Amino acid sequence: MKSQGEIEAAVGDAVARFQQEYMGRGPRQVQAHLVENRLFVHLEGVLTAAEQRLVADGVGGDGRAADLLKQFRNRLVTAGRSVLESLVGEAAGSPPINLHHDISPTTGEEVIVITLAAAPQCRARKTR
Repeated sequence: MKSQGEIEAAVGDAVARFQQEYMGRGPRQVQAHLVENRLFVHLEGVLTAAEQRLVADGVGGDGRAADLLKQFRNRLVTAGRSVLESLVGEAAGSPPINLHHDISPTTGEEVIVITLAAAPQCRARKTR
C-alpha cells in the first residue's frame, strides 16, 4: 500500500508524462495533492515557445490569441482524456470519474482537478 505522498508523486509523474508524450512538452514543475477522492494537479511552465510568442504578440490585440490558446489546449486535453485518465487511475489506484482542466495563457500555469471513483487506500502517516 502506498502513502499519500507516494500517490501524489505517482500522479504528478503520470500527468507530466502525459504532457510530454501527448502535448509535446512537459511541465517545468508539477505538484499533485490528494484530498479524499479528489486530486488537484498544478503544472507550471507548460507553454511552448511558439505559444508564448503568440500570447505575447497578442494577435489582434483584443485577447483573441489567449482565448484561442485556451480553446486549443482544452481540445487537446479532451482528445487525450482517456489516456490521461488511464495514467492517473493506474497511479492513484482508483479510476477517475470526472476531470476539469484550465490553463492561463498569461502565466503558463495549468490546473487539472480529477475526481476519483473512491478515495485511494493510503498507508497511515508516520508520527514523529
